[in-house]
Amino acid sequence: MREAVLKQKESTVAEIKEKIEKSSSMVLVEYRGLTVEDVTELRKNYREAGVDYKVYKNTLMARAFTELGYEDFTKNFHGPNAIAFAYDDIAAAARVSNKFAKENDKLVIKSGMVDGKEIDLDGIKALAELPTKEVLLSQVLGGLNGPIQGFANVLSGTMRSLVIALDQIRAGKAE
Repeated sequence: MREAVLKQKESTVAEIKEKIEKSSSMVLVEYRGLTVEDVTELRKNYREAGVDYKVYKNTLMARAFTELGYEDFTKNFHGPNAIAFAYDDIAAAARVSNKFAKENDKLVIKSGMVDGKEIDLDGIKALAELPTKEVLLSQVLGGLNGPIQGFANVLSGTMRSLVIALDQIRAGKAE
């Protein structure tokens, strides 16, 4: 029986380490005082944003982070904690956590990590204010489209001028 428990713990630590290595960012939150409805809503918000939200034992999280060389991150592993892993959108976990914490003061954002670097609450808030990936892409494409559109207008203006000049020459010869 003891061996089964130990294997389960080792499996959980391996799972946490895999999520840490795959994620682009993480947010550690304390959920003390949240109702079941609040937690359900929070989980739904994370899921819709493509964020993996998990509750693990603090000791198992501490072991996983320590084994990966992130001992400093473990200083906040006290109380009822959960961790949100973002994979594709680096700001997704921060955005959902920050928005929910503004609406419900029981959710406490403790710290976060972006690409292996720990960030504090101010860093998480700054990350949360970044536009979504889709908005950034549309801004870049809009910026690229502007010069192309301007070039097309210049070319069409030149062609228009040429047509007008040729028409005036034709009209002059016709007289």
